[in-house]
Amino acid sequence: MPHTVSVDKEICISSGKCVADAPAVFRFDDDELAEAVDPTPTVDDGFLVAVARNCPSGAITVYGGQGEPIDLD
Repeated sequence: MPHTVSVDKEICISSGKCVADAPAVFRFDDDELAEAVDPTPTVDDGFLVAVARNCPSGAITVYGGQGEPIDLD
């Protein structure tokens, strides 16, 4: 099962890094906070984890195939 992704809007600081790095996966909502375009993106799982690791506020969570959060540290 593919990885899934979510953005915690309480933590998001609208840096735009995820939107710039993966525009097919992330976009800004009406409040200029990042959100997933599709919770199950069709991108390489390793790429998705790398984008999440680059989030300056740590607002992105990637979940493995069984629904478990992936450790990004």
